[in-house]
Amino acid sequence: MRIHKNARLTPILRGELARKVVFEAIPLSVAASEFNVSSTTAAKWARRFRQCGEQGMLDRSSRPELSPRRLSADKTDDQCKDLLVSILHRPPAEFGINRSSWRLLDLHQVAEQQGMPLSSARMQRVLRITGFKWRKARVVLTSRDPEYTCKMLAIKDILANLKQDEAFFSIDEFGPFSIKKRGGRKRVGPGENFVIPQWQKSKGLLILTAALELTTNQITHFYSPKKNTDEMIRMTELLRLQYADRRRIYLSWDAASWHVSKKLKTHVYSLNWSARNEYPLVELAPLPAGAQFLNVIESVFSGMARAILHNSDYPSIQEATTAIDQYFQTRNLYFRTEPRRAGRKIWQQERSPCEFSEANTCKDPLYR
Repeated sequence: MRIHKNARLTPILRGELARKVVFEAIPLSVAASEFNVSSTTAAKWARRFRQCGEQGMLDRSSRPELSPRRLSADKTDDQCKDLLVSILHRPPAEFGINRSSWRLLDLHQVAEQQGMPLSSARMQRVLRITGFKWRKARVVLTSRDPEYTCKMLAIKDILANLKQDEAFFSIDEFGPFSIKKRGGRKRVGPGENFVIPQWQKSKGLLILTAALELTTNQITHFYSPKKNTDEMIRMTELLRLQYADRRRIYLSWDAASWHVSKKLKTHVYSLNWSARNEYPLVELAPLPAGAQFLNVIESVFSGMARAILHNSDYPSIQEATTAIDQYFQTRNLYFRTEPRRAGRKIWQQERSPCEFSEANTCKDPLYR
């Protein structure tokens, strides 16, 4: 009998080869030549026959059927899946592994200790079945203010009933930020390296204080030496002068200490009492504590930073302030000629809808 060179031996042929070597004492080289296999293969089947008999002819692996690794082949994928899931649900430290997350190497080691050694290919196949994937945790912005719901309902009620002679302002500060060469995303030519030095000498610091009027999408801004109550009083006075034709203006900002200070509240109260007939009334509509992500003007700041601060290298503070002033002038002019309430992405440069919504995330750390 002569076996075709490319044919695989069936379990019956393996048994015939093994019996000739074991019972008839035919030399391995002769049996290998007759069945057209190597002497190593002939020796393997003869050894399997001595160890396991006819049952050993069914195992085509390179390892004996009784080895621990081959025993796991008798396990179904469902059994392997159950074991791997039970391991993945427990921290590696429970198995004496000094890590905080699992690696394939560690899973392989623990599965073998649990009596189910798996090959790398089978482990990855079973892991795909389980649905476990690598994911990076996202930082979810949350507020822990116990009065969160009440404050949100109050602001929503103001916006829902805002009249033509009223204005609602979202106010915050941007900075302090240093004037230096900044990185970012930009198109570069082939072979061009886009790098910025790690250590740079700052050309100065800027703090931008700004207010966004939601009904007209107009920005009022100035530059502040510090973040404090005096600057908030300055903004209040400026808005009262600019919007002197309105009956009432609402000021909304986050819960920073200088935004909720007694001095500021006292000043607002005294303004409303002493100048009722000359200036618009001022009412405060504070955001919940820890809810800067609801401050609508943060969306405008993100668009500004992306447009004129990223990839910038202004030679002086004056150059930087000129660019910022021009940005806001262009933006205000656009919304004077195309009036609309704040509610859409401005020129597709602002990272989230410029509107007041609990589902909004106005403050984008990627563009600050």
